[in-house]
Amino acid sequence: MKKLLFLVCLIPSIYCSAQIDKDQLALAINKADEANTEKLKAFIWKRKSDVFVEGTLKLTTITEFSFDEAGKLQAKMVDAQSSVKQKPGIRGKMQESAAEDKMDYVGKALELSLAYTYMTKGELIDFFGKATVTEANGIITAIGENVKVKGDKLTVLVEAATNLYLSKKFSSLLGKDPIDGEIKYEKFSSGVNHGSVTLLNMPAQKTKIDAKNQDYSQRVK
Repeated sequence: MKKLLFLVCLIPSIYCSAQIDKDQLALAINKADEANTEKLKAFIWKRKSDVFVEGTLKLTTITEFSFDEAGKLQAKMVDAQSSVKQKPGIRGKMQESAAEDKMDYVGKALELSLAYTYMTKGELIDFFGKATVTEANGIITAIGENVKVKGDKLTVLVEAATNLYLSKKFSSLLGKDPIDGEIKYEKFSSGVNHGSVTLLNMPAQKTKIDAKNQDYSQRVK
C-alpha cells in the first residue's frame, strides 16, 4: 500500500519537473513559420478594415497585400470610404483634415499590429527566452513583455502538432496612447496558415478597428 502511494505521488512530480526547452521551441516555431510564409508568398490578398468611433462605423479601407521579390510584405491602400457626410466650405475642409489625421492614426495602428503578426527570428527567440511558456491540450501558450516597446505584453497561442500560430494578443502603445489587439489565424484547406482577423481597440481615441483578410488569390507566374 505504501509503495502504491509513493508511486502515485511520484508520477505528478515527474511531469512537473519536465521543462520546455524554450530556445528549441522558438527555433521550431520559427522554422514552421518560415516554411508557411514561403507558401503564403504565392498569394495576393486584401484586408478590409472597418473603423468604429464611439461605436459608429466611420471609415472603411481596403488594403492589398503581397510579397515582393525580396520576400518583404508590401501593403497598398486601394480604397477608402467614409460614412461621414461632407460639410460645405471651411467646415468641410476642417472635417477633411480631421479625417486625414484619423486615417493616418488608423494606418499606424494597423502597421503596429503587423509588427506583432510578422516577427523576425531574432524577435521570436528573444520573446520565448523571456516568456512564460506552458503546454496543455495540444496548445502552447507563451506570455512575455517588452517585445516591441517597453511595457507591452504579448500572448501567443501555438498549435503544438504543427508549431503554427493560433492567435496573438497584445497590449502596447501607439505613441503615448494605449492599444490592445488580437490577431486570429486560420488555415486554408491546403494547410497554409494565415492571419484572418485583426481586432484593435484604442480607448484614448474611442476607436476600434475590425480588420478581415479576404479575397486570397494565387499569383499568376
